[in-house]
Amino acid sequence: MSLSTSAILIVLGFIPSLVWLAYYLRKDIRPEPKYLIARVFLMGIIFAPLAVIAQWLFRQAGSAIFPNYQADTSSWFFLWAALVEEVVKFLAIRFVVLHDPEFDEPVDGMIYMITAALGFAAIENILVLFQTLQVDGTSIAIQIWILRFIGATLLHAVSSAIVGYFLALSWFYSRHSSKLIPLGVILATLVHFLFNILLLGGNGQSQVFIYATIYLVFMALAISILFSKLRAREMADLSTRPLLSKQIE
Repeated sequence: MSLSTSAILIVLGFIPSLVWLAYYLRKDIRPEPKYLIARVFLMGIIFAPLAVIAQWLFRQAGSAIFPNYQADTSSWFFLWAALVEEVVKFLAIRFVVLHDPEFDEPVDGMIYMITAALGFAAIENILVLFQTLQVDGTSIAIQIWILRFIGATLLHAVSSAIVGYFLALSWFYSRHSSKLIPLGVILATLVHFLFNILLLGGNGQSQVFIYATIYLVFMALAISILFSKLRAREMADLSTRPLLSKQIE
């Protein structure tokens, strides 16, 4: 593969994430510093190998315990994969921005989780494009890129936005942060898992992609509602809110 082809694939891998990132950043009335957004996005990329390693270990364990185990058709593997990815995306902000002074309002939880998720999705898109081009050719690679633009990339954003919403709730209910954040991760995992199972059960039928798209549109609308609720709650509690970074240990 030539250097120019590799460069094109890398750019194409980033485009869906950057487009969705620009869309969601517009929902932040008081924009976060660009350097911090860039750092969180980059950390989503850097942390992605942790998910790959954890998924590989699960594959190996499954094969060792069950001789006929096939990870690519196993619901348990997809559930584990979804959980690992949601945890890794949360860790990307946990170690970078959670205690930063700029993390100073509830909606930041959703903004930073979406940013980390889209960084994660970018590197995932790039790897899938490289693999698809080598195995199936340019035409299939382009189709996969389009599907990931409106599918997997948006999925990462909306599922992690759920974690971000529960992270934001910890702003208002600091005593329950140790419960709220794991609950957010669990719900995000289920959203992620259901999308993957929907595609897995469809065996590539075009009708299934329509259902999956409708599912993601519904979830994206739900995330928009959550953004609105956070803004309204923040305005109502403006005089009493503490710093989120001091609430979560």
